[in-house]
Amino acid sequence: MTTIDTGAGLAGFTVGVTAARRADEFATLLTRRGAGIVAAPAIRIIPLADDTELERVTREIVADPPRIVVATTGIGFRGWMEAAEEWGIAEDLRLTLSSTRMLVRGPKAKGAIRAAGLREEWSPASESSAEVLDHLLAEGVADVRIAVQLHGATTEWEPVPDFCEVLRCAGADVVAVPVYRWVPPDDQGPINHLIEAIITSSLDCVTFTSAPAVASMLMRAKETGLLEGVLHALRGQVLAACVGPITAAPLEELGVVTSMPGRARLGALVRHVAEELPRCANWIHAAGHTISVRGACVVVDGSVRQLAPAPMALMRSLARQPGRVVSREDLLAELPGGGEDTHAVETAIARLRAGLGTPKAIQTVVKRGYRLALDTADCADDSRRTVGDGRAPVVGIATPARAPRFV
Repeated sequence: MTTIDTGAGLAGFTVGVTAARRADEFATLLTRRGAGIVAAPAIRIIPLADDTELERVTREIVADPPRIVVATTGIGFRGWMEAAEEWGIAEDLRLTLSSTRMLVRGPKAKGAIRAAGLREEWSPASESSAEVLDHLLAEGVADVRIAVQLHGATTEWEPVPDFCEVLRCAGADVVAVPVYRWVPPDDQGPINHLIEAIITSSLDCVTFTSAPAVASMLMRAKETGLLEGVLHALRGQVLAACVGPITAAPLEELGVVTSMPGRARLGALVRHVAEELPRCANWIHAAGHTISVRGACVVVDGSVRQLAPAPMALMRSLARQPGRVVSREDLLAELPGGGEDTHAVETAIARLRAGLGTPKAIQTVVKRGYRLALDTADCADDSRRTVGDGRAPVVGIATPARAPRFV
């Protein structure tokens, strides 16, 4: 049993991390706030110096310079320059780019081109590719040679209009520069584990720092026949936290309500998750105790109680509708491995009561099943109240108005 540090806003919560780049830094920032981490890099970046297609396109640009260059990501542009260094044509590329009009999508790309000794002509306030496209179309691109730095890969999960194709339809001569290409990770074990944790609500939150990471996770879920289960969990029990709107777009298109910080930055995402999870946590008053069910544990009166998989599964089921009776048959279906003997439920309930340290919180309803023994005051009170530091709601049988996210 561990007592929650009230200064660690994510104590007791478990967060999935899909980032490949800066994953260790991101995980460290979350663990410093008390979170448990399930790390599963969703993508693998192809080393640009080994990318023969990028080398071919780069030499073509040096030989026949474009009039306009569109830089979309900082990491992609830096990688491009580093790869050109490996090929021995970095200075030729820099001189070529310095003679073009450079448009950049956002501040990271702007920082990368300035670090290379180049200057941008224009950058959109929205940091969106759509605004860059509108800007180009408004000034006219017929017969204009334009080099466009691509980012990631095009998949069915990334609902972004084909930037290059739109320019071609408007008459431009487009050269696509395939930097920052990604593929699924070689080891699919961690992402498979993450998908299972999402479906079983063993996570409180899963974080995404790029649209390709979202796409890769959805692709793997579809390949394994688990896509609907993942979407169902993300639409209800598991918070999908994205670094910004571009990252969130594939999930939003599939009906998943995402959460994101005001600024698309890694540190801002950490702070946002640290604020959002405690705010949305489900709190229950039962048998004189305050209980919160998290992805991988239960918090009882401020103390973290780690439970084995079987009692944890039953606790989630009982907490979905606090105070409602859940039959032995329904609880049996929730147990890992299933089975047909309802005595397994009785054994798991006994372990649950012992694990919580509050046996009376789980009430036996003769010939019907089990339920959480909500306090009388909570059963009669429809209003939402707060406990502890006042951040998280306490719910009774008549609340909440919508299904709690973290149960």
